[in-house]
Order: sequence, then C-alpha cells, then structure tokens
Amino acid sequence: MYDNIKKQTLNVFEELVEKARLKKGDLLVLGCSTSVVTGSIIGTDSKLDCAEEMYGVFYPILKEKGIYLAAQCCEHLERALVVEREYALSHNLEIVNVIPVPKAGGSNATTAYKTFDSPVVVDGVKADAGIDIGGTLIGMHIRRVAVPIKMENNKIGEASVICARSRPRFVGGERAVYDKDLM
Repeated sequence: MYDNIKKQTLNVFEELVEKARLKKGDLLVLGCSTSVVTGSIIGTDSKLDCAEEMYGVFYPILKEKGIYLAAQCCEHLERALVVEREYALSHNLEIVNVIPVPKAGGSNATTAYKTFDSPVVVDGVKADAGIDIGGTLIGMHIRRVAVPIKMENNKIGEASVICARSRPRFVGGERAVYDKDLM
C-alpha cells in the first residue's frame, strides 16, 4: 500500500540532505501530516503505519550521516518536538513532560518517540534545515535565516513538500565581503 510513498520519501530526503548541505551534527526539523500524505485533511486521519513506513526509509539515512532529527508534534502539543536526549542536553534545550500519541502529537512525533534511542520532548529548536510535509508550519523551528530550497521531488503521497535550509545573516552593508561557502 505504501510503496509509492516510501519511494517518494526516499527521493525527497536524499535530495534535501544534498541541497541543504547537511552534515554530521546538524539538526533537521520534520513536520509531517500523515493525514495529508494519505489524502485526508490535516489532523483528521492520523496514520501510524504510514509514519512507520516513512521512518523506515529516511531515518537510517539520517542516522548513518550523523544528522539529528527533531520531529514536530501537532498543535495539540503546541508544536513541541521529539529529539534525542543527547541533543537536548548538549544544546541546553528545555525538556517538557509529554509523550506524543497519534491523536495528541501526531503519528510523526509518535513514531519518532518510538524510534529514537533516548527520546525526549522539547519546547523548541533552531534547526539547520527543515521539511514540511502537508502544511504543518515548521518555520518557527528553523534558524535565521531560512532559505527556501527548490525541490525536484516535492510530493509525498497527496502532500506537498516544502523544504528550507538556514544560512548565517549577512551583516555589514555594501562594503562587506561574504564567505560564499556559507551562502
């Protein structure tokens, strides 16, 4: 049932990692509505099995590359995020007390909580890049300055995919010289 979704997920994540120039130690924020992926209205038909299939495709890629994932919860948990405890502690993030479930947190966050080695939920992050699958509004969790990424692979199932990376702010005005590797 999910073969096409898994293929699209693989294509999107491989393209994103490359275009966002993600490297070991970077943080990727993921917002994903499995309701939208499977053709329903956001927040109406959470599909845990869909999220599990998607994680089975992209999460091993991120782990292999040493890229951390922050899985955004739904609005019922105020868009808190599931991260690895190690990341939360090393970045002095505020841990909150909640365990996501499909109807309060969403299938994305629930699956992250079940998949991570030592999951915790935090109030917010400043990620190096982000992927929004199905209109989940992840922008608040991306470091300044967020730069949209033009993706060739921009659909997973029925959901539109919007990606962004971050770059350092430009300061100094017209006489300043900038490092092209940071753009």
